[in-house]
Amino acid sequence: MDETLGTALRRWRDRLSPTDVGRASRPGRRAVGLRREELAELVGLSVDYVVRLEQGRATSPSAQVVASLARALQPA
Repeated sequence: MDETLGTALRRWRDRLSPTDVGRASRPGRRAVGLRREELAELVGLSVDYVVRLEQGRATSPSAQVVASLARALQPA
């Protein structure tokens, strides 16, 4: 299957909870997976850039950004 980076990021976020990456989960949480804001904070990116990556509007992330995303999306 040929996935875009954005599709892959969304799937990876959806399969992780905050506790999977060493964060506290707040009561009353409606989001199933990791929120974009939480991923952006873990990686050290802006939320806007994470959104652009997921939407396919940022098409050439640096190797450093991809490596940071990969590390952040690994369960702890």
